This record gives sequence, C-alpha cells and structure tokens, in this order.
Amino acid sequence: MALTLRTLRSDELRSFQRMVDQSFLDDVKEDELERWRGMFEPERHHAVFDGDEMVGGGGIQTRHMTVPGNGPQPVAAVTSVGVKPGHRRRGVLTRLMTAQLHGLHEERREAFAALWASEAGIYPRYGYGLGSEFARLDVPRGAAFRAGVEVDGERVREVSAAEAMPWLKEVYERLRPTRVGWLSRTDAHWDHHLADQEDDRDGLSSYHYVLHPRGFAVYRVKSNWVERGPRSELHVRTLVAETDEAYAALYRYLLDLDHIGELKSFTDPDDPVVHLLADARLALRSRTDALWVRLVDVERALSLRRYQSDVDVVLEVRDAFCPWNGGRWRFTASGGEASVRRVDDDPDVALDVEALGAAFLGGTRLTTLARGQRVRELTPGALNGLSHAFLGDREPHCPEVF
Repeated sequence: MALTLRTLRSDELRSFQRMVDQSFLDDVKEDELERWRGMFEPERHHAVFDGDEMVGGGGIQTRHMTVPGNGPQPVAAVTSVGVKPGHRRRGVLTRLMTAQLHGLHEERREAFAALWASEAGIYPRYGYGLGSEFARLDVPRGAAFRAGVEVDGERVREVSAAEAMPWLKEVYERLRPTRVGWLSRTDAHWDHHLADQEDDRDGLSSYHYVLHPRGFAVYRVKSNWVERGPRSELHVRTLVAETDEAYAALYRYLLDLDHIGELKSFTDPDDPVVHLLADARLALRSRTDALWVRLVDVERALSLRRYQSDVDVVLEVRDAFCPWNGGRWRFTASGGEASVRRVDDDPDVALDVEALGAAFLGGTRLTTLARGQRVRELTPGALNGLSHAFLGDREPHCPEVF
C-alpha cells in the first residue's frame, strides 16, 4: 500500500506519542501523555501512514532562539521525529523532512530550523550542520579554587520546587536575550524540561533546587555508599548565574556538599569552572554534538544575526535538498548588520548549506570546516575574514533537549 502524509488533528496526540515511543524502542508511557499536550501543535506535526497505521512522524515547536548579537529570533524547533521499526529505509524520513523544510519556505515561516539528533549521521543528509556542542564535565568534590577567585558572599539556599520556579523563570528570562542558543519557554516547556516523575530519574534522586540572589542551580544525586564512606554523584541539571561571582558561589556550594564524591555536569563547551580551579586537570572534559542547525532560506536567515567584523564576499552555496538556496550570494556585513542578495559574480568561497548551518550560531569556524572539506576558498584571503565575521563572543549552548 502506498504511503501517505498529512498534518495531524488535535485528537491524535496519543497515537503520535505511541509512534514516537515505538520508534525509539521505548515502552509506551500512556501516563506521560499530558506532559506533551501543552507543547503539541497538531498543525505543525506531520505523520506518514501505511494504510491506517501511523508509521512515522515529526513536529515543530514554535519558539524563539537567541542568535549572535540580535537576541531571540523565530526558530523552527524540530522535535519528536521518528520512524517505526519495520518501516525504515522506505523514504519515510525524507518525506517528513521535505514536508517540513519545503513548507517553511513556501509559507515564509521561520528562516532557520534546529534539532537534537538521535544519530549524528542522519540530518546532514537534509542540510543540517553541527551548530553547537555540549561538554561533559566531571569534577571531584572539594576541588579548590585558585587564589584570587572572587566568590559572591550572598547566601545560597535550597528550597522546594514550588518556591524555586518563579525565580528560575525570572532569571532565565533576564538572561535569555544575551545567551546564544537559549530558547523561549512556556510553562509547558518548563514542566517538560524539569519533569520529575520516577521514570525521569534514571535511578537518581528527585531534583534539588538551589537559589542565589543572582542565579540558581538544579541537581540530582545518585547515591553511592562504600566502606570508606559516601561517594555519591551530584548530577547538575542546570546552573545559571547573572555574574561571574555568583557563578563561582553556586559552583563552590555544589562542590562542598557533604556525602558527594564527584560532581557531573552537561554544560557549556566553554564553561569557565575549569579556569576557576587551582588544578585544572581535576576537571575531566569531553564534548559531543548538541544543536544541529538548518538554514531554510539563506537570504533571510543570514540577515537575522549580527557579525563580528566587516566583510564582502560572494558565496557559492550548494543545497540539493532545498534548491532555492543554491547559487551565488553576495554576503556583505557592515557595522554588524548583513545584507544578502543573489548575484552572478565570480564566487570567493564555495560551501554547502550544512557549513552555513554549522557556523550560524557563531561556535564553529568556517576555517575549521574548510579543513574538513566542507568549505573551499576560491579567492585567496577571503575565507579568514568571513570566518572571523561569523564568530560569536562565546560558544553557543542550548541547555535543553526539545
């Protein structure tokens, strides 16, 4: 039977969520359905059917993401993409990606999309580039700060979730316009981000909420008692601070908690705690992919953000999946603002759309992508200036999986 594709109805959330659970080989969790309802936009979800059976699907959350120098901008936050076992390698995902990306272009919706990938080899086929990473950081309890580190002397205290949430939301909203990669959040997004049912804990404790007058932290504990005493793990879910001194105070509080053997965190790639420590080697670090970014419309997307330096180059863009992006574009950045227009001039730099997506949030150097053979300099000297213009003040970081 031929496969068909359509958008969903509001009464199809249960069927859609079952399909997603099955796609990821998870048990179907009927009791978690309501968690998704507040984030479910049926008109922005597509599903593929084999007869009456929903065999694949994916959705978009309507959100804003902070981009370099220009605050929050509309982003198509792609979510819950899955294909059921037994229906893979039949073009289901390609149909979904075509519906999403071509629909965004035809309706002139968001100029760029972003997602977290279950497997890193999937989405480059559809023009997504590796736009940000996150770091795993392991630090032993009690690790000392170097001399001269200023720690905010304000009181740090632990409170209930009900008391903490208004403060978490207030601080997050104050900082969000300047933190590249951060997303807008409704109450439903907050509830999902800090879901705390037994199935969410993976053997860890419930969340602990730590407040500071200029920040907050949320963590769980994995209990571990050995013959020489407790060596539990403290897993940081999030740590946010408005000042460097508050940041140091929150880290100091967590590092000094009793019964802990090690602090573990998934954090910004450029988390400064490494430079606070007297012995930087105590912080074990590894990095992996986080956000994958896709420019839906090159002309509109590149104009959304600001740039570090002036540059005037002609780009030759390859984009087989969204052919309207292909061709030559004059990219001019002046005073931080960019203009992009189609031209017939000789190109200075040739690159694929994945490279533009990877560089868009300012964390991936185009010169690095050139070494990875995604970018080719055609006019000597053009690439260095272009690469510098795209850099951000700090590495992008998205503190939530959506």
